[in-house]
Amino acid sequence: MQKRMGEAVARVARKVNDTVENKTDSLDLANCKLIAFPVGIYKAMRSVTEGIHHISLANNELKSLTSRFVTTFSQLRELNLAGNYLHRLPEEVTSLLHLQAINLSRNRFRRFPEPLTAVTTLETINLEENEITEVPVEKLATMASLRSLNLQANPVGPEVRLLVRPLVPFDLLLSPEEPIPKA
Repeated sequence: MQKRMGEAVARVARKVNDTVENKTDSLDLANCKLIAFPVGIYKAMRSVTEGIHHISLANNELKSLTSRFVTTFSQLRELNLAGNYLHRLPEEVTSLLHLQAINLSRNRFRRFPEPLTAVTTLETINLEENEITEVPVEKLATMASLRSLNLQANPVGPEVRLLVRPLVPFDLLLSPEEPIPKA
């Protein structure tokens, strides 16, 4: 077990070092078995955080995202958090003034993460395969940049489907409605 943990830490360190040394605009820490964003990365990446535009933390075991993460990587354009255990986002997400796409599919959201509705630059929100039943349709309808919202494989209620159609100026992906069983 310790050997596997050591290998995982070494893999994360290599990826961070590659990003810093090559001054790339992306950090890919997908599939690293992370349970939290490693605090040491903030210090290691201090000189390049402003240039990071894409981060993938997909398929880890993250239960939360800290406000420090959001404020450190304030220039993000794309954030991939698919396949984690997230159920909410920090309020500071509203400070991501350049964020265009966020992937939160395959997480544990029961409610639509409302801080996203204040991110005016968002074009794509993927919330596929969560447990979302309620959607702030009126707030979403005011998001001028939003082009696509994926809510497939979520138990959104029929009232959401009725509200959504006339209001939203973006592509909305929902799972097909289940036929109502006849008594």
